[in-house]
Amino acid sequence: MKRLFYILLTLVVLTFAASEFFIQYALKPRLKNMPAPEWIDSVKACGALKDTFIISDDSGDSIHAWYLRADSATNKVAVLVHGYTDNAFMMGAYAEIYDRHLHYNILLPDLHYHGLSKGDYVQMGWRDRLDVMQWCALADSLFGGNTRQVLHGVSMGAATIMSVSGETLPPYICCFVEDCGYTSVWDEFANELSNQFGLPPFPLLYTTSWLNKIQNGWSFSEASPLAQVAKCRRPMLFIHGGNDDFVKTSMVHQLYAVKPAPKQKQIFRGSAHARSYRNNKERYTRLVTTFVRKYSR
Repeated sequence: MKRLFYILLTLVVLTFAASEFFIQYALKPRLKNMPAPEWIDSVKACGALKDTFIISDDSGDSIHAWYLRADSATNKVAVLVHGYTDNAFMMGAYAEIYDRHLHYNILLPDLHYHGLSKGDYVQMGWRDRLDVMQWCALADSLFGGNTRQVLHGVSMGAATIMSVSGETLPPYICCFVEDCGYTSVWDEFANELSNQFGLPPFPLLYTTSWLNKIQNGWSFSEASPLAQVAKCRRPMLFIHGGNDDFVKTSMVHQLYAVKPAPKQKQIFRGSAHARSYRNNKERYTRLVTTFVRKYSR
């Protein structure tokens, strides 16, 4: 009996040690240090790109964003949200669509832990949704009031804007473009546990989610873009690569199924994770501009 007790105790200790490792691995990753896209360099060089900070109502952290005014006066705004381990500049290629083709004002936030924003852990878009809503309010004020805003996110940024979509929304948020976002943090981490470590969800994902609830105030299952999208009545465009094995392509079909109309879906066959635009620039640009023009009038 005593031996069984020690075996069980050892297993519990090892499981919680593994849970802490997984939190460090998943929520304190090494950030990418990639050169900014050419469009970002050009607008920085001419002094058009400005930056600003807010204090997150949820965490008290200082959160950063870049912004750019349109080349002519307009009340249209694009809030563009980056992915996991990226930063605001990595949305430069998408910002070019809104700048050159739609002539929108642009806001590019750095999410918790990323870019110039503070934060001890990545929040996987869940707590970030509250900051993005603050950014939208600031953008409304910054760009003259009475704005018409589109939220466009990629990967974790897509999960962020889908999480926003289920909240009580102000009238200036008109529509959403989500590109390769996941159904929930639980689903995405379960997928990565299997792909990276060959492990099932039980018991590690359960204990890690519980530990994250203590450390960050949210569990992996409650961080559910799927549940949020089901409550959204604003238009949403769903985009996904047909060969995405990081955020499985099957997730977009689940998301699309629960979203009330109006909605639209486009699968870019042959594209891996977050590569739909890179592989199909003209088609992607046409798709986004047509959708956004229709719903941000």
